[in-house]
Amino acid sequence: MKSFLKYIVILPTVILLLLVIGFLAGNHFSNNILLGRKFYQPGSKINAVLGVINNYYVDTIVVKDLAEEAIPSIINELDPHSSYIPAQDLEAVNDDIDGHFSGIGIEFSRQNDTIIVISIVSGGPSEKVGIQPGDRIVTIDDSLYAGTGFSDEKIIKTLRGTKGTKVSIGVKRANREELQIYEITRGDVPRNTVDVAYEVSKGTGLIKINKFGRSTYTEFLNALGLLINAGCESFILDLRQNPGGLLDVAINVANEFLSKDQLIVYTEGKAFSRTEAYANGTGMCQTSPLVVLVDEMAASASEIVAGAIQDNDRGTIIGRRSFGKGLVQNQIELGDGSALRLTVARYYTPSGRCIQKAYQMGNGAVYEQELVNRFVNGEFDHRDSIKTSEAQFKTLLGRTVFDGGGIMPDIFIPRDTIGITSYYLSLLQNGIIHEYTLRYTDEHRETLTKFKDYRRLWNYLKTQPLLNGIVSYAAENGIRPRPTLIDKSAPLIENLAHAYIIRNIFGNPGFYPVILFKDPVVMKAVEVIRKGEAFPKNESED
Repeated sequence: MKSFLKYIVILPTVILLLLVIGFLAGNHFSNNILLGRKFYQPGSKINAVLGVINNYYVDTIVVKDLAEEAIPSIINELDPHSSYIPAQDLEAVNDDIDGHFSGIGIEFSRQNDTIIVISIVSGGPSEKVGIQPGDRIVTIDDSLYAGTGFSDEKIIKTLRGTKGTKVSIGVKRANREELQIYEITRGDVPRNTVDVAYEVSKGTGLIKINKFGRSTYTEFLNALGLLINAGCESFILDLRQNPGGLLDVAINVANEFLSKDQLIVYTEGKAFSRTEAYANGTGMCQTSPLVVLVDEMAASASEIVAGAIQDNDRGTIIGRRSFGKGLVQNQIELGDGSALRLTVARYYTPSGRCIQKAYQMGNGAVYEQELVNRFVNGEFDHRDSIKTSEAQFKTLLGRTVFDGGGIMPDIFIPRDTIGITSYYLSLLQNGIIHEYTLRYTDEHRETLTKFKDYRRLWNYLKTQPLLNGIVSYAAENGIRPRPTLIDKSAPLIENLAHAYIIRNIFGNPGFYPVILFKDPVVMKAVEVIRKGEAFPKNESED
């Protein structure tokens, strides 16, 4: 009886103890199961969460897809220039940097839902098999490619492919009834980053660079050599609309104009100690008069070149305030073929400026709106509307420059609005001039190809009633004639039409001299060089 009473007395304690042990064991057991039998370590919480979802979520989930959605969101919480590149996009991104891709080597346009070959890459796969400008591509690998069901992106993706693979295209040529079938072996097609190099004025050469890729420096040296051999002793470097690219390439380009031991740029970051780049004294044009052209879309590597020239008082910067990107990205390849472009440092111009404009972490929308704000605030039209940083820096000659918002030009040129009317904008927005000149080229190709150079063709086009043709074509497409506005915009319309037609025949070497013929920024650059004012003076001399 005593033992029984003793058992009754201790039973509640035993039960309570068992409940406590059971709760603790169950909680421990639950955590062990959910986290793979161990608690997550700091930094691996994302993997732990994905693991829990993968193992225990009520429905089947593709964890890889969740990660693909999550990673961009994480990167978006950083600065505006860090980015995630999915595996399927990495090849195209790298091709853009490398300066070449694998394809058939044509430039095409679409008119009335028909693919028309505009130009052929010299020495490329298409030229080797006999494809000609004006050919209409009707089939690709036995599939019909005519009509509205095909985007330009799909056409490009189909024509490009692995080097050495073959693609069959069916071509309709103007003077033949039957469809001609060409089998083309895809090969490396260069993507030129130097648009043009030509003598814009007696003794002055202009070089226009559209980006800084791996091939840019070689292209640039070739362009520079051609201009020097043609007698050019002064140079205009056109970096407008150039979004930048590789840091080392920008350094090499700037080196061609700077004297030995002049600082070009330096970079510094949390995990990267200060690294400086100096001119090595081997540049071909160390004493040549130089003008650099920039605008609001000139960014990154373009600003490195412009900043090095400005801070060393080596040349004159003309145009509008540049974009303002002073961050350096490293591309980090991931195991599944994707990559991160992660901001790892800031770059600084020789005077110590970081020209990166202000941004808020994780707020890319506001950052992207900044250029629109510049336009609304009148900055594209008036220098006085530009808001500069209060932080002042000095060039070698003691001129004052500012950081935090791009490279301020030495000579400001507002956007050119002469001749721009609502009628002209309607033509551009609806692609009327481009479409008309494509049709005109196609119909008159036999005559146009007889001219030996773009200048002779240009003189011929000036005698043709192109303006009337464009106005009639626009009316057929719903844009009614407005005589007063047409008269105001006539020089712009005709110049653009001439440039498009010449590009269809002679490519960029003919297009840019025409389109830039009366460009006010180029004209000012030529004037500065002609007057011997390309080399800056110190502020007391000014």
